[in-house]
Amino acid sequence: MSEPRRVLLGVCGGVAVYKAAELVRELQRRGAVVRVMMTRAAEEFVRPLTFAALTGHKVYTSMWDLPAGQTAMEHIEQAQWAEVLLIAPATAHTLARLSAGLADDLLSTTYLATQARVVLAPAMNVNMWNHAATRSNLETLERRGHRIVAPGSGYLACGMTGDGRLAETEAIVQAVLEQSVLNPASSAPQPPAQDLAGETVLITAGGTREPIDAVRFIGNRSSGRMGYALAEAARCRGARVILVSAATALRVPEECEVMPVETAEEMHAAVLDRLPQATIVIKAAAVSDFRVRQVAVTKLHRDDPPKIELQPTVDIVRSVVEKKAPETLVISFAAEMGLDVERARKKLLRKGADAVFLNDISRPGVGFDASRNAGVFLTMEAEVRLPESSKSEVANRILDQIVLLRAGRAVAQ
Repeated sequence: MSEPRRVLLGVCGGVAVYKAAELVRELQRRGAVVRVMMTRAAEEFVRPLTFAALTGHKVYTSMWDLPAGQTAMEHIEQAQWAEVLLIAPATAHTLARLSAGLADDLLSTTYLATQARVVLAPAMNVNMWNHAATRSNLETLERRGHRIVAPGSGYLACGMTGDGRLAETEAIVQAVLEQSVLNPASSAPQPPAQDLAGETVLITAGGTREPIDAVRFIGNRSSGRMGYALAEAARCRGARVILVSAATALRVPEECEVMPVETAEEMHAAVLDRLPQATIVIKAAAVSDFRVRQVAVTKLHRDDPPKIELQPTVDIVRSVVEKKAPETLVISFAAEMGLDVERARKKLLRKGADAVFLNDISRPGVGFDASRNAGVFLTMEAEVRLPESSKSEVANRILDQIVLLRAGRAVAQ
């Protein structure tokens, strides 16, 4: 860094508080000036003197415990001083308060008053992390442009195992350093780069439905959110977007051309129909692998259970690869129970696509029918791990990698 970065570290009450001391030291080692603000609950775990000794600065704990003659403006002064507001560990309670815009203590009041970039590193029990309320709060905070450093997985202080451990110090520090030094004039969100201008991006989304009889079908739990997030992100980055969508309850992204379909065969026909116009194809839909060989024309009755014979559906990715123009990029998706990179690479080689996004649908809170995602972007030569974040964020990171492929550069490691 050309000049020290001013980082205000907000510390909340949780067992991971002790790791905040490591964060202070590592940020200082990278050239940052760090000040610390603690919630009342955090003081139950670590005394303010610890952070005062590490930083060489006063530790801010309350708007009311002030020396004689000092005005209660600490939240304004620190909000203006900070270039990055880092809250680590960020508890479920704090995330809820920030999401709702509450201002009932020094840290939450400072948050509302600052124009600094905000980085949040949550830490909590696995069930609290996966709770719908926490997920909703994270979505709200990410929409405001805040960076969420997702927790790691492992043995937790409560005795449970799963997601919820505070992210590694290096990951949090890197997230802080990636935030640009701001002044008030540059703190507003910047418009997305138009790096897909001139491209026509054909995206499939949602889960197909294969009929069994007149009323029933074989389906899956795909909500279509990932495909729709890709469509919205590609449109914002200047692309013309054609969205081939299976059944979903989502709002159609503005200025996207939508082709509704139901079955794998219908999706296959729609994709091939628009393929000559596409320069990039992203197969994000959850296409059924099987369909019923003989569909009943009426409703089947339970008193005469049928024997249903299945047959494979058409492989849309392979059809696209066989019929596409040489310059058209094809990105497939692989939803698997676990992150088996070698299996995904074999699938990539077999289908002939340019890249595959592998995601683990066995993890709670990510993948199918969830607002968040994570995974690995794979080519035959490289792999890029995309950490857990909102599907909008993951969509943009996938598009970043596609832009690199289009430019003929190696995928970022």
